[in-house]
Order: sequence, then C-alpha cells, then structure tokens
Amino acid sequence: MVATVLRLRYRVLGNTLARNPWQLVGFCFGILGALWVVGLVAAGVVAATIAADLATVRMIAVLGGSLLVLGWVIGPVLLAGFNTTVDAPRLAPFPLTLRQVMVALAASAFTGVPGLATGLAVLVAIGLWARWPLAVAAAVPCAILALLTCIVASRLVATLSAGTGRRWQEVVGTLLLIVVILAGPTLTGLLALLDRAVDLGARLVQVSGILAWTPVGAAWAVPGDVATGEWAVAAARFAIAIATPALLWLVWMRVLRASISSPPRRAARAVGAGRVGLFGIMPTGGVGATWARSLTAWLRDPRYLRQLLIVPLLPIIFALGGGVESPLFTASALVVALILAFVGYTDVSYDGTAFGTVLATGIRGRADRLGRALGAACVLIPLVVVLDVAVVVLSGAPERLPALLGGCLGLLLTGFGVTAVSSALLATPVAAPGDSPFKSVPGQTFVSGLMVMVVLLVCVVAAAPPLALAVASLLAGSTLLGGLALAVGIGYGLAIAAVGVIVGGRVFDRRGPELLMTIKNFATS
Repeated sequence: MVATVLRLRYRVLGNTLARNPWQLVGFCFGILGALWVVGLVAAGVVAATIAADLATVRMIAVLGGSLLVLGWVIGPVLLAGFNTTVDAPRLAPFPLTLRQVMVALAASAFTGVPGLATGLAVLVAIGLWARWPLAVAAAVPCAILALLTCIVASRLVATLSAGTGRRWQEVVGTLLLIVVILAGPTLTGLLALLDRAVDLGARLVQVSGILAWTPVGAAWAVPGDVATGEWAVAAARFAIAIATPALLWLVWMRVLRASISSPPRRAARAVGAGRVGLFGIMPTGGVGATWARSLTAWLRDPRYLRQLLIVPLLPIIFALGGGVESPLFTASALVVALILAFVGYTDVSYDGTAFGTVLATGIRGRADRLGRALGAACVLIPLVVVLDVAVVVLSGAPERLPALLGGCLGLLLTGFGVTAVSSALLATPVAAPGDSPFKSVPGQTFVSGLMVMVVLLVCVVAAAPPLALAVASLLAGSTLLGGLALAVGIGYGLAIAAVGVIVGGRVFDRRGPELLMTIKNFATS
C-alpha cells in the first residue's frame, strides 16, 4: 500500500511538471541547489578529514547535525500553505491503517528532494570519522537515527501546524517573516561580536558539548565518544538518539489520529443583528461601500498587514547598519513610503474571484478607485506621519520633519494615483488567503516581475517634484525648501491622486471583465 501511494505521488508530480514548464524549471533548479549543498558538505567533510583533529571533528559533527535537525523542525512552519501531494486528510478515506498512513507520509518526506538531499548529506558526513574505524561503525546506525529524527519531527510539526487553524498559521508565518527580515542585520551583528571574541573555538566546543546531550545533537556525538573510548557516555547518548525518534513517533501517532478522526473546525463568532462593522459607519453608495471594504481588508487581511511590517522594521535595519544619526536612517522613511504607496498595485488581484461580485454590483470605476484609495489612505497616512516624527526625533533633527513629511506624503499620494490606474490595467498572481508568506506564488513569470518594477519606477518618477525638493532640503538643511516640499507634496500629490482616480476609473469600466478572466486563470493555474 505504501509503495502504491509513492507511485501515485510521483505520477501526480510528473503530470504537474509536464503541464507547467516553469514549474519544471523551478524543480530542476531545486535539484541543482540540493546537489550544490551536498557538494559543499562533501567538500567540508574532505577538508575536515584531512586537516582537523578529533575535537574539531566532533564539534563540526554536533553543530552541523543539530542545525540540520532544527532545519527540519522549522521547515514545515516556514512552508505552511504549500499544497502537498500526500497528506493525512487525503489518505484518510482509503483503507489504510494508521501505521500505514504514517509510514507513507514518512516515506513521502524522505523521497522528496529535501529528504534525498539530506540522506546523501548524512551519508557523506559519515566520512568525517574515516580516520577512526570504530567511530565509522558507530556513525552508520547513528546517521539512520538522525535521519529518522529529522523526518518524524518534521511530520509531527506539519501535523500540528495543519491542525491549529488558519489564523494560527498566519500568525506563526508573520512572526517567522519578521525573524527572516531581521536575520541579516542580526547575523551581521553576531559576526561582528564573534570577530572580537578571543576564544571563539572554545565557546563553540562548549556549545557543541551542551547540544550533544539534547535530542537534536545526541546521535551526532556518539561516534566521537566511541573514537575517544568514552563508552559509558556513548551508550547514554545512543540511548537518547534511539528514544528521540521513538517518542516523536508515538506523539505523532496520537496527534495524527486526533487530526484524522476530528478534523479542525472553522471557528465561528456570533455577531449581533444589524452589526455590519465599517459598512454601517461609512457613507452609503459605491464610494462608501468600497471604502469600508478596503479599510476592512487593510485592518484584517494578513496579506495587507504583512506589508505594514516594513514601517517599524526597515528603520530598525537601517539603524543597525549605520546608527540613528546616519542619513540612511532618515532616508528609510522615504523608502517605507515608496513601498507602501506601491501596495495598491495588487488591490484587484487580492480580491481574487470575489472581484466578480464587485463587477456584479454595477459600481462605476471612479467610485471603486476612490473608495480603495480612501481605505488605504486611512491606514497609511497616519502610519507614515508617526514614522516621520519618530525618525526625526530619534535622529535628533526635528527641523527635517517638514521635508520628510513632504517627500513621504508626496510619494504616498502620487502612488495612490499611479496604482489606481495600474491595478485597473494589470492583474498579477498573488498569495491566496491563508498562504504562508514563504510560499512561491503559482503563475508568477519574468514578465509579471518586470511589470512590478515598471510600476514602481513610475511611482518614483511621478513623485519626482516633491521628492526632489525633500532630498534637496535634507541635504542642504534648508527650512525653506522643507516647507516648500511639504506644500508641494500635499498639493501635487492630491492632484496626481485625483487624476489617477479619474483615469483609473475609465480603465476599470473598460477592462473589468478582462481583469476577472485573468484572475480566474490565476486561480486555476
């Protein structure tokens, strides 16, 4: 039965790749990337075998192996939202025992590209102990146990993630996105600290010694203990290495049984009669309804909320790079405004097939464009103003506030006008509701990516007058230019936004059905 499941999995994969050439290209690049990683591991093993002593080899094995296990544990959370070919809900209707389902899921994980690459890397890592024959003999069963730990732990985490509800997955995905965004500056800071460390090697040995007694590192430490003749320690750590996948298997069995017999139910919230949220507050008519719907999306849709992460994170990244007194920290507010102004480019695409309901209401294009711009403005303009005030206060230059406000508001308002036209002209593949922020969006091509860059460039060019005045004021320290930048940013920006709403409304009236057909094609690609 398990072999049949695997054959079906590969048949589905082959058919999918045959229908989508770009997905085939991505799959090939994934294989090449996996081989490249395995090649790096092999090169590192050869270098360590030739040049490193036993203590260094033990440290490398434990640290590298622990990172591998942690990667397999974190991976299912990072990739939440991917459509897997083989998962428990799809196997539940078939006459398979729970053990067969678990074996099929584990075998599916191992026979994928990451699993096969990990298997090769673990096999190559046995070569670390080539100079110690007894250690090689111990490394073989330990490598198998480590591989089992990786696979079973990843399946357990994937089952837990799938069973905690979409809202929890969105929260976890957003938190991980924050971690990934800050990973670069944090890593830079850690490397700077390590460069100043006097006894880095001793610290790494100490860390590896601690990890060797944990479930993530015990299996990787046993060969080193055998090589040094520490048989009692080796036996204790080998017991931990055996117990880890066994306990994970038992916990996974219990969680999987519960998820199959009692699938997660959609949470429901009682709402009082007549309470329609923002729709009862905003004006009636096409503009008011679209305004309420747009503002609701900005406040509740995680795809919009994730765009707002750059408001605090980008200045933090610039501050870590050069300090709050640097010009880059001040310029970070302008970069944030540019990125936020561009978000409206995906407004219609985020509607998905529900955009058909918008067209069915018979709303005029000008009302739709104005309502969406007002919804975005209610959220973005206050955020940008607060950010500008915080930046000038932290940098100790409050006299820069008018220039910074002029540049940022000019970018935002002109961006509203540009995206009012571009989102009525073009639809682009976007993440579906509930998808992980790390998921690659199906249907994206080089052309769609190029159009994103074109629209972004148009936003910059359209905002050139207030942006030029703001930059000139910041560089020259001129208060007069700063006030002029603020006046031009607001007046000129409102004019461009109004022109964009009018032109975009006409384009919307003409291209609405074509946009809907494009979005439906994305949904089935």
